[in-house]
Amino acid sequence: MAKPIYFYGIHAIDALLDHRPLDGLSLFVQQGRESDSHVKSIMAQADANGISIQSAQKDKLTQLCGSPQHQGVVLHARPLGFADEGLLDTIAGREQCLLLVLDQITDAHNFGACLRTAVAMGVDAVVCPKHHAASLTPTVAKVSVGAAEMMPIVSVTNLARTLAQIKQAGVFVFGTALSADAKPIHAADLTGKTAIIMGSEGEGMRRLTTESCDELVYIPMSGNEHGNLQSLNVSVATGMALYEVNRQRTLAAGQV
Repeated sequence: MAKPIYFYGIHAIDALLDHRPLDGLSLFVQQGRESDSHVKSIMAQADANGISIQSAQKDKLTQLCGSPQHQGVVLHARPLGFADEGLLDTIAGREQCLLLVLDQITDAHNFGACLRTAVAMGVDAVVCPKHHAASLTPTVAKVSVGAAEMMPIVSVTNLARTLAQIKQAGVFVFGTALSADAKPIHAADLTGKTAIIMGSEGEGMRRLTTESCDELVYIPMSGNEHGNLQSLNVSVATGMALYEVNRQRTLAAGQV
């Protein structure tokens, strides 16, 4: 069994206690923060699930979780696990689905921000490779504001093979790239069963990942004529791409 780790931040801990309370072991609360309404709610959740509660100084909490951004609460708990790969077969087999594929996103803050956006934009699952990708760390949980607990995250051994499998199930795979053969994302039809691939900021998608795409798209930027904006932060680009998917689907459903 994986070694317990220290989660921190009000939203991350609240989501953990909501979705897997049996994985919580000990809650540490900053002295003087017990009267805070959010902290009181977390303490009540912990107490209801038999999790021990201890009072500690602010510096002690920082030492436990390795960050001063703990917001007065730190939870010693079992780590979050990845979802089973078989889940993708189930999702891809549905009449409609939306998958977010993160190819070599190694920065925990970007990974967490992408997860937060994925939950907000109705993504069914996030897919990432087992290697050269950020792990499900407490930092990811904190930055995702609890989204890491809500979103199925599937870690796959061979991303190209996984993409081939979901394509066989009728999922159309779009890769984001700044290349001559890419089309503006608003010109692509994103209303069907869709997978959106976001590559790393430095290198973009790997060659095999790019070759697995049905179509390449890019996000038009009006600042490009000034030559000072070549690419967006990957979490920002993810939000813009997923918003376009939702915009098209809303229009197609006649909800506007």
